[in-house]
Amino acid sequence: MSATLAAVPVVGGRHRADDLRIRGVPRRMLAVWGALFFNVLAFSANPTLVPIPRPVGQLLTQGALMLAVLLALAVNPRVVVRSNVILVLLTMLGVVAMMTSIHNVFLLGSTFRACRLVGFVLVLWLLTPWWGRQDMLLLRCHRRCLWIILGTVVAGAAISPGLAFAFEGRLSGILWPIPPTQVAHYAAVLLGTSAVLWMCRVITGRHMLVSLALGGAVLVGTHTRTALIALVVGLVVAGASLFLGHARVRRTSALGAVLAVGVATMFASEITKWALRGQTTQEAGQLTGRTKVWSQVFDMPRPKLQELFGSGLSNMSFNGLPIDSNWVASYLDQGWFGIVIQATVIIILLLLAATRERGPQRAVALFIIVYCLVASFTETGLGTASPYLLDLTVAASLLVREGQVSHS
Repeated sequence: MSATLAAVPVVGGRHRADDLRIRGVPRRMLAVWGALFFNVLAFSANPTLVPIPRPVGQLLTQGALMLAVLLALAVNPRVVVRSNVILVLLTMLGVVAMMTSIHNVFLLGSTFRACRLVGFVLVLWLLTPWWGRQDMLLLRCHRRCLWIILGTVVAGAAISPGLAFAFEGRLSGILWPIPPTQVAHYAAVLLGTSAVLWMCRVITGRHMLVSLALGGAVLVGTHTRTALIALVVGLVVAGASLFLGHARVRRTSALGAVLAVGVATMFASEITKWALRGQTTQEAGQLTGRTKVWSQVFDMPRPKLQELFGSGLSNMSFNGLPIDSNWVASYLDQGWFGIVIQATVIIILLLLAATRERGPQRAVALFIIVYCLVASFTETGLGTASPYLLDLTVAASLLVREGQVSHS
């Protein structure tokens, strides 16, 4: 197998801090992951600094999946794969989605989304020989993509702040149209993984400060409550997994608790204003009207077969309104079967994390899993080709152990 990489250097029993630098990442692996990431970088209707025709943007993002398949075959020409229960479940999800989508009212769109999911999972299968590596290769590729994406967001805001904050005063991407919720997701994952790696002494304090400054500023600028809550909960769980074995975690936890209480006391009104985003308390309690759409989805009469297996993959909307909940959207598109499969994936990952030895792989994986679980209540993507599915893939790659691979 080509594109191998030496294990993470260890100095004095600890991971050396510069192990995440790009020079240590095989370029072909980074190209595969970058193509996958670009494929899920959905082309939104947000205005851009240089106008990009919608058909062109969609062609570029959707064409990136075929590029990812070709690149994956280039780095894994013998089609060597590792058995993995997570990908078996995702393959089942894709196959059933294909079977139901061909009966959807919107045949072409639904079937295309199902084919995309199957192709996406195929690339993940081709990358399984690189799962379980001690150097956390897929995590490093993932973080590099996050740095690049957030760099474009910050660059766009520096060039044209008015346009960058044109969407209800929330920061969005304008070099490439990225909505505020996705920008917040990328910032939170980068910030959270950086914090965990710093607590494990994998990256330096300077690296962590840059991540904190960039990710924190972007996260605040997006005014996205879901990402912030998921980030905090994920860090608490990841920190708890390291609490007994790392003095830095204990000191950081104590300092963080004190700062949180102080900031909440001194800036309570400002924090409340930021969280409400100009909404009333009732509107915030209804999650900006999301709960009304959720009720409509579950109240809609459906044939028993559609309740079990869904009606095929859609654009995650109902009566023209976004669903904005992974579990509600999964019920509509993939039925109870899709919900059970996705819940099983989360449970298996949590069980794997519980049996993994304490360390950075386990802590980062726990952060990602918990982050995705919390965010899934008001975001979609655990059952489709999306950034969230990439996040869970990274978590799974950190939890499996290095072992033998088999030829397909």
